[in-house]
Amino acid sequence: MNALGRHILAEYYNCDARVLDDIRLVEESMKEAAVRAGSTIVDSVFRRFAPHGISGVVVIAESHLAIHTWPEYGYAAVDLFTCGEKVDPWVAYQYLREIFRAGDAECKELPRGELRVLGEGACHKPQGSLGPVPQQV
Repeated sequence: MNALGRHILAEYYNCDARVLDDIRLVEESMKEAAVRAGSTIVDSVFRRFAPHGISGVVVIAESHLAIHTWPEYGYAAVDLFTCGEKVDPWVAYQYLREIFRAGDAECKELPRGELRVLGEGACHKPQGSLGPVPQQV
């Protein structure tokens, strides 16, 4: 990989509206997608909106997975941003496509932190690069 990270912008169309409006299922699916992709979950926050729709994020050590759903349109917008070479965001993309029962999907992959900008030899979170991590109080 010639970048620090990969950012997949996914759009899922003609999805099962009941799935997209079930906060428990959406959150569990996003977490499972993160695990299947090989990432380390740090935290997650999900909210359901009235009358429908869910927004949420799974924070992973390697960046994040975020979602916004519009069940009334059978549509979900998902960001799969991963860093390092051990995590495969395409595994998460395919898993979510199946869970949402998407009739169609589109996506774009963007490199983040391209090495031509950062300089040769740059790597994701090099050991000791920032010193000790401050503790939260």
